[in-house]
Amino acid sequence: MPRYALQIEYDGGPFAGWQRQAGGQASVQQTVEEALGRLQPGEHRIAAAGRTDAGVHATGQVAHCDLSRDWDPFRLSEALNWHLKPAPVAVTACARVPEDFHARFSATERRYLFRLVARRAPVTHDKGLVWQVLNRPDVAAMREGAAHLIGLHDFTTFRSTLCQSKSPVKTLDEITISEQPYPGGTEVQFRLRARSFLHNQVRSIVGTLERVGAGSWAPGDVAAALAAQDRAACGPVCPPQGLYLAGVTYPEPPFPA
Repeated sequence: MPRYALQIEYDGGPFAGWQRQAGGQASVQQTVEEALGRLQPGEHRIAAAGRTDAGVHATGQVAHCDLSRDWDPFRLSEALNWHLKPAPVAVTACARVPEDFHARFSATERRYLFRLVARRAPVTHDKGLVWQVLNRPDVAAMREGAAHLIGLHDFTTFRSTLCQSKSPVKTLDEITISEQPYPGGTEVQFRLRARSFLHNQVRSIVGTLERVGAGSWAPGDVAAALAAQDRAACGPVCPPQGLYLAGVTYPEPPFPA
């Protein structure tokens, strides 16, 4: 059966996460699978590079599917986007891939973006798409704190107690924190890059770094929290609406650059 890779973006607000839910709650996976079912009758199961949580968005999620019909990739993406309406989900790229390609297990890197907006007035156009705080954080202090997390570490402190990963040891390759103007305030963007992440790792890190930016934690407290290897030492877990799965890397990129 022909295998296709799909690059997918979505607003995670209306969904209980990427993964299909046993209780029937709406999920992104189910939404895409049902769209596939309208093209090719029968049951469909797709696999994704990352199982984003409820409320988390994506601009570069990747999934793969197997179809009995040999589709032109462009026509497949167009047909899927038609059947995905009106859900806030879109296929932004589609490619035919080898049968051994796997959206999750073939991936060598995942990239996340977290958007934090600091301003007094409520956000309107970006409501549900950013985490809003009232006061401008100290970006330099957050960068100093983030530096302690780069590299190979036991990230027990920064993973959910429900995390199913066999090991808390991960290599975090990059945390870049940038600041840019935002109407009536400022936007801080956190970009994190690693081969894989633990459950709630990004939100735990960003929530902790926000405490550093607010002055409640010193940058060195991040190192102490990491060394504790204790979930209780973590700062607050930030809300999901500012988080985006921004991209996935493969040894042989399935989509044109």
